[in-house]
Amino acid sequence: MTIEIKAPTFPESVQDGSVATWHKQPGEAVSRDELLVDIETDKVVLEVVAPTDGKLVEIIKGEGETVLSNEIIAKFEEGAAGSTSAASSASAATPAANESSASSSAEVIAAPAAKKLADEKGINLADVKGTGKDGRITKEDVMSHQGKAAPAAPAATSAPAAKAAPSSSAPIAMPAGERVEKRVPMTRMRARIAERLLDVTQTTAMLTTFNEVNMAPVMELRKKYKDQFEKAHNGTRLGFMGFFVKAAVEALRRIPAVNSSIDGNDIVYHGYQDIGVAVSTEKGLVVPVLRNAENMSLADVESGIRDFGLRARDGKLAIEEMTGGTFTITNGGVFGSLMSTPILNPPQAAILGMHKIQERPMAVNGEVKVLPMMYLALSYDHRIIDGKEAVQFLVAIKDMLEDPARILLEL
Repeated sequence: MTIEIKAPTFPESVQDGSVATWHKQPGEAVSRDELLVDIETDKVVLEVVAPTDGKLVEIIKGEGETVLSNEIIAKFEEGAAGSTSAASSASAATPAANESSASSSAEVIAAPAAKKLADEKGINLADVKGTGKDGRITKEDVMSHQGKAAPAAPAATSAPAAKAAPSSSAPIAMPAGERVEKRVPMTRMRARIAERLLDVTQTTAMLTTFNEVNMAPVMELRKKYKDQFEKAHNGTRLGFMGFFVKAAVEALRRIPAVNSSIDGNDIVYHGYQDIGVAVSTEKGLVVPVLRNAENMSLADVESGIRDFGLRARDGKLAIEEMTGGTFTITNGGVFGSLMSTPILNPPQAAILGMHKIQERPMAVNGEVKVLPMMYLALSYDHRIIDGKEAVQFLVAIKDMLEDPARILLEL
């Protein structure tokens, strides 16, 4: 029985996707729920798995091609074992000149685009090191292998040229070092991120204000209670982000303009706090959202952020989890950033940037003390947020972090 393999159903906010990687090729045996192909959208990579045991018969949409929601991308035969005889007969039918490349291709796993490029360039796939999943050879691997092999030819001809030099005053030909370039297409997610960030800089009146916060009180509180906190909340660790989320929620209540967005000629003031937390992945920056953060405890916030981080790195986040949000927090400090100007996450009106905790000498009551300080940055849309409101918001967060009891008491 032949089954049509279709692309996933995309949400209304996603128009189409593209085929990222085929993990199985026609004729290969496939088990039920085994991964067939990755479909990349603007926001997330979706996986399509085998509906039952059988084999992949035909690939209709190749890697890099655009697919629509529920579009047929392949054909699958149920209950049939993978056939290797077809591959062996095909290799036997090829000309003798290609026997070596055909046999080597049978021993390695390579994407269709990689095989095509290897055939065009006369490259034996057995000599190429695969960097894809399960050692799969990608098109980029073939290009990289070609680049490494290319400099060998000019080096061989450099010796006769040096002997033929007429005089010592002539320039000496120095052997060039390895100058490999790698050109890869921009992923759909990266292209969409670039488009959105460029659009923000061109369509908003973005401004950034800074302040600094003494992190000693939060660090002391965390040190004192982190073990009890972890035991009481089933292994959930007490981090810094939870304090920032809770402080942001309270500050958003006080300064409603920061928790707003522009819709046409209207300003929409949100009566809830959906806090987006920026997470860095290999494919790009994603911003999963903590829904109704005002109703979440510190433990709920920490648990939710940890879950987002783990699933983001594995590409398991759903598109619905990354849409919406009324305010965003990003932490460049985990990478060592001391100060930055974060870019707005539209249509939100503001974004809070956390940074590295750095010990610095500070004047406290006429005395110099070394304190763990962090720079805070608030980028905001000046069209709907005035400078006074932005500064008041940042000062409110600073006050609550320097006296964490204010968060609990809502002071």
